Amino acid sequence: MFDMARRTTTPPPEDFEERIVDIDVSSEMRTSFLEYAYSVIYQRALPDARDGLKPVQRRILYSMSEMGLRPDRGHVKSSRVVGDVMGKLHPHGDSAIYDALVRLAQPFSMRLPLVDGHGNFGSPDDMPAAMRYTEARLAPAAMLMVESLDEDTVDFKPNYDGQETEPTVMPAAFPNLLVNGTTGIAVGMATNMAPHNLVEVVAAARHLIKKPDASLDELMRYVPGPDLPTGGSIIGLQGIRDAYESGRGTFRMRAKCTVEQITPRRKGIVVTELPYAVGPERVVTKIKDLVTSKKLQGIADLKDLTDRHKGLRLVIEIKNGFVPEAVLEELYRLTPMEETFGINNVALVDGEPRTLGLRELLQVYVDHRITVVRRRSEYRRRKRQERLHLVDGLIIALLNIDEVIQVIRSSDDSAQARQRLMDVFELTEIQASYILDTPLRRLTRFDKLELDSEKERLSAEIAELSEILGSEARLRQVVSSELAEVAKKYGTPRRTVLLESAGVARTPVASLMIADDPCLVLLSSTGLLARTPDATALSGEGERSAHDVLVSAVRSTALGSVGVVTSEGRMVRVAVADLPTLPPSANPPSLSGGHPVAEFITLGSGESVVGLGSLDPDSPGLALGTAQGVVKRVVPEYPGNRDDFEVITLKDGDQVIGAVELDSEDADLVFVTSDAQMLRFSASSVRPQGRPAGGMAGIRLDGDARVIFFGAVDPSRPAQVVTVAGSATALPGTQVGGGKVSDYAEFPAKGRATGGVRAQRFLKGEDVLLLAWVGPAPAKAVSATGKPIPLPEEISRRDGSGLRLTHTIGAVGGSLAADLPPATEPAAQAGGEELF
Repeated sequence: MFDMARRTTTPPPEDFEERIVDIDVSSEMRTSFLEYAYSVIYQRALPDARDGLKPVQRRILYSMSEMGLRPDRGHVKSSRVVGDVMGKLHPHGDSAIYDALVRLAQPFSMRLPLVDGHGNFGSPDDMPAAMRYTEARLAPAAMLMVESLDEDTVDFKPNYDGQETEPTVMPAAFPNLLVNGTTGIAVGMATNMAPHNLVEVVAAARHLIKKPDASLDELMRYVPGPDLPTGGSIIGLQGIRDAYESGRGTFRMRAKCTVEQITPRRKGIVVTELPYAVGPERVVTKIKDLVTSKKLQGIADLKDLTDRHKGLRLVIEIKNGFVPEAVLEELYRLTPMEETFGINNVALVDGEPRTLGLRELLQVYVDHRITVVRRRSEYRRRKRQERLHLVDGLIIALLNIDEVIQVIRSSDDSAQARQRLMDVFELTEIQASYILDTPLRRLTRFDKLELDSEKERLSAEIAELSEILGSEARLRQVVSSELAEVAKKYGTPRRTVLLESAGVARTPVASLMIADDPCLVLLSSTGLLARTPDATALSGEGERSAHDVLVSAVRSTALGSVGVVTSEGRMVRVAVADLPTLPPSANPPSLSGGHPVAEFITLGSGESVVGLGSLDPDSPGLALGTAQGVVKRVVPEYPGNRDDFEVITLKDGDQVIGAVELDSEDADLVFVTSDAQMLRFSASSVRPQGRPAGGMAGIRLDGDARVIFFGAVDPSRPAQVVTVAGSATALPGTQVGGGKVSDYAEFPAKGRATGGVRAQRFLKGEDVLLLAWVGPAPAKAVSATGKPIPLPEEISRRDGSGLRLTHTIGAVGGSLAADLPPATEPAAQAGGEELF
C-alpha cells in the first residue's frame, strides 16, 4: 500500500533553467487560426477541381482500389475500409471517413455513385446503419476514377507519417465534380455544387476539346442545367445561367406531382419525385404541422406508400370541395416540395480556392485529363521500349544459341558470362542479364516466332504512342474518344425537367375551394350516381343510343350533401363534391361517367337503394312508401353530426319501395300493388312525422298483394302509368310479359288508406304485376343492362289489358320537366330523360 508519508518530490537538476516565453495572445490566436483554417480548406472541406474529390473521398477510393475491392469482387465490411483508410491515410477519425463513404454510395446524393453499398446506407430522412452492419466495394464508375493510377498518370505524396504514399489527384476518366456535385463548409468559405447529367457534361467537354475558345452559350447547348439524382423539376433558368457564368446563382426545385382519382369519391395529389436532398418524412411532417395549425386547408389524409420496388409515392388526399391544383400550389409555397438551391462553385485550382463558372470547370478538367493521357502515353511508350530492348536481345541469343551456350559454359561465373556476352554479341548489360536469367526452355524455335510477333506489336504500339505524344490534336482526339466511350457505357437519361417558369400564377387561398354552384344529383336505374351543373343536360333531342333511365333527382349545390335512401329505411349522407360531374348540355344526354352507388355507401345483404332525398331543412320533405302499404312524410330535421341514420321505423318483413323528394304539398302520392291496384291521393293528407315514426296507412292491400311502386306526380302536368303483367310462378327476369301505357288522368284520386282502382286487366297466364311506374310523360323503358326497349302506344282505358312486349323491361323512367327550374322547362319537355 502506498505510504503518503514517504512521498518525496525530486528536485530539478542543478543545470535546469526555468524558461518562460512571453508571446502576444492576439498574434498566437491569429497564427493558430490561420493554420486551422488552412487545414480545413485544403485538407477537408473543398474538392479539387480536377477530380472533384475531397481528400477523404480520394483516400477512400484509393484504399479500396489497393484492397482489391473491385466491382467483380465481393463486398467487405465498411468498418474494414474505414480502418484501412484511417490507419494509413486519413487520421481524422472514423466517423468522418464513414460519413464520406456513405455519401459516395447513396444514389439520392450522387448522380453516379462511386461506391456499391450493401445494407442500410440511409435515406434523405434517416441515418445509415453503423459501419459494422454495412458492406461496400467500388462501383463500376469508381474504376474510371482510379484507372491507370499505376501508370505514372498523377503525382504521389507521403502520407501523414511518411510511411505510405497517396495520390495527390485521381486520373478521373469523367468530370466527377460536375456530374456528382459536392457540398462543404470551410472557414470563411463554402461550396455547393449541383449534380449534372453525365452525357450532357461529356458532350460539353468534348465540344470544348474541339473548340477551346467555345463560348458559354455554346456549352449551355449541351448542359442546359443540373440533373438532380432525385429528379423533380427546376423552375427558372436565369439563376442557372448566372451560376454557369459567375459560379454563383440560385434556382428553385419542385417535386413531381400528378392529380389523380385515388378513390371513387376523392381526388388526390400523388408525389413521385422530391427536390434534391429533401426526404418524404420531412415533407409529411411539415404538411401535418400545417394542417394541425390550420395554415393549410383542403387535405383529408396523407399516406407514404414509398417502397424500394416502386420508389417514392406520397398520396395526399384532397377534401371534397377543394381544387387539387390550388392545394398543390399551396403545398409548393408552404412545404419543402419546393426548395431553393444556391450554387456556389468553389473548388481548389492549383492549390487555391477559386469560384468557377461552367466553362472554367470544364477547362480545368480537360487540361487535367490531357495531362493524364499524356503521362500515361509516355509511361506506356517507355515500358514498351524497355520490353522491345529485351526482345531484341533474346532474338540475338536465339539466332546464336550455340555460341551463347558456349560463352556461358566457358565462363567462370555469371559476371564474367555477362561481360563476355556483352563483348561478343554487342549486347547491353540489361539484355545480357535478361538472357542469363531466361530458362533454356524459352530458347526454342517456337519462342523465336513469338518474339518476332511481339517485336512487331511493340513497334506498332510505340509508333502509335509516339504519334499521340507528337501531336496535340491527336492527343485531344484520344481524350475526346475516351470520354465518348464513358458516356456511352455509363450515361443515363435526364431525370430533372427544366422549366423556364412555373407556368401558372400563384393561386390565392380563397380559390382553394370549388364554387358552390347549384346542381342536380342523379340516380339511375342501374345504380349509378352523378351530378350535373347544367339542368339542360337532362333534356335533349335526336337519336338515342344505349342509355339508362333516371330513378331519382334532387337539387343541391356543389359543396352540399344529399341523402341516399335504402330499402331498409336508412338515409346515408353523400357529399355532392364526391360525385363525378357530367358534361353540361350533352345531346343525347349520357351519364355513362356515373359511378356505382356502392362505391359511396355500404349496403347490407339484400339492401338496395330506392331513391335520393334532399338534406335542406327548408325542403317540403321526403315521402316514403313501403311494401306493406305504409306511407310517411319525413320532417326534414336530419342530424348534422351523423352520416347514417334511419328515416322510418319498419315493421318486421317490411321494406321501403320508393322514396321521393316532394316539391310541394300539391303533389299526388301514388301506390301500385302487385294485384294491379293503383291509388293516388294528395300529399297534404299525410301528416309529416319525425324520423323514428313508423308512418301511417297508405293503401289497403288484399290477400297476399304487396306494393311494387311508390312515387309522386305533379297532377298539373302530363303523366303516364306503365304496367307490365305476368305470371307469379315464372322465374324473375325470364318472362317478357304484357305491357300497357295509360294516361295518368284516367285514374281518379281517392282517399288515403283505400284500395285504389284497377290499373290493368290480367289475361290468361297473367296473375301479377311484374313492374309498374307512374311519372311525367313520355315514359321510356330500358332493359336490365340499360338498353332502350319500345313501349306500346298509350291507350285510353285505365283497366285495359296489356300487349305482348318484345323484350324484358328492367326499368322505366320519364320526363323531368316537372322537376326542372322554369328557365329550362321548355327544353326539358322536348324529350325523355335517358341519362346514364
